[in-house]
Amino acid sequence: MALYSEKVMDHFRNPRNVGVIEDADGVGEVGNAVCGDIMKIYLKIQDDVVADVKFETFGCGSAIASSSMATELIKGKPLSDALKLTNQAVTEALDGLPAHKLHCSVLAEEAIRAAVKDYYDKNGIPYDPAQFPDCGHCEGCST
Repeated sequence: MALYSEKVMDHFRNPRNVGVIEDADGVGEVGNAVCGDIMKIYLKIQDDVVADVKFETFGCGSAIASSSMATELIKGKPLSDALKLTNQAVTEALDGLPAHKLHCSVLAEEAIRAAVKDYYDKNGIPYDPAQFPDCGHCEGCST
């Protein structure tokens, strides 16, 4: 059996939604150089919907594929759906990740949550702080 699924390889070789949204409504960055992966997610929100999403990821192929898939899963969806995105959903959509690479899907989930929280904070939108727990995975994370 191959270490990586065809979907992982496709999203690594042909990542979707790569780039920066200069006037992003929300930005989330997680990870650090010590753990080796850094993800930054940019959101453009219109009428409580993720109208556009872009990412920049410094890391391995699994991190890039997880970022790419996560953006595909939330684009065009209500913010409430973006907040429900789990690392398990990202992993399943990629047809699996090796156990030692599951942290990449966790970072994708956390980057999206951080971007939504940033949007809420910038716009004075009230939220339940329990929706945005500290990740505890990497020292120095911005979430």
